[in-house]
Amino acid sequence: MASHAVTHTSGAHDDAGHSNPNYQHQFEDLHQQYDATTFGMWVFLAQEILFFGAIFCAYAVYRFKYPEAYHEGARELSLILGGTNTIVLILSSLTMALGVRAAQLGRNKSVFNWLALTLLLGFVFMGIKAVEYTEKWEKHHVPGLNWHMTGAEADHMQIYFSIYFAMTGMHALHMIIGAGLLLFFMYKAWNKTYSKEFYGPIEIMGLYWHFVDIVWIFLFPMLYLIS
Repeated sequence: MASHAVTHTSGAHDDAGHSNPNYQHQFEDLHQQYDATTFGMWVFLAQEILFFGAIFCAYAVYRFKYPEAYHEGARELSLILGGTNTIVLILSSLTMALGVRAAQLGRNKSVFNWLALTLLLGFVFMGIKAVEYTEKWEKHHVPGLNWHMTGAEADHMQIYFSIYFAMTGMHALHMIIGAGLLLFFMYKAWNKTYSKEFYGPIEIMGLYWHFVDIVWIFLFPMLYLIS
């Protein structure tokens, strides 16, 4: 009798999932759909770790080879701007987490508001980074395009700044992609897409955003604090 009750409850859950407009037919139910998409995001993030890991390895090799050039290059960066951006991204992780929680509760208006605040913080980060890049251009610290430095370590400092622009540039690209995704999910929240039964996409977006934030947590000490 108890077994029959469990089966009946499960069937009702499946029917509810199949009637959800966000249900994709290739999955058995919304639960399987959630598991598959979440697993897919983790696989993607593992690939991203390998990608950034290659740049980190290049950083480590040349830092070991030219430590003084790295220290002199780091002194040319602004701790105030880099530190401010670190605080901004930590706050954006908080607002993203609150957006995920709102989605789990089916509160679409709150989802929209938290994602909008996360997007605003992302724009603040990119604005500060634009100020940094402009300063580097004005000081002729852009290897290959606008470079002019003197001193014993000037040539080796080009390696440091090349890695600086590679790391922060790829991170900024991921931020821009994240901003586009936030706009898309804000549109979905505005149309009351999410519910207590369907909130997986916001959780997946949260994973992506937290990953981008964590990458910066590594970049900040590696680039700004070594001097």
